[in-house]
Amino acid sequence: MTKTKKVGPTGKFGVRYGKKIKESYKAVEIKQRARQKCPYCKKLTARRTSKGVWECKFCGKKFAGGAFYLE
Repeated sequence: MTKTKKVGPTGKFGVRYGKKIKESYKAVEIKQRARQKCPYCKKLTARRTSKGVWECKFCGKKFAGGAFYLE
């Protein structure tokens, strides 16, 4: 799967599904893959491991939160 600078993670869809759908998908995808603020140690080290499950790389805690992002 290739990604380009302009389309980002939606490059895998090619010409399918339309621009608006891909733009909204791109916004959610980038936000969920980014590092979030851990509620325990307050550092930007929490990452999503699966749906609703987050893990902090700094303090090692695993916790439940939002499906796509913590805030």
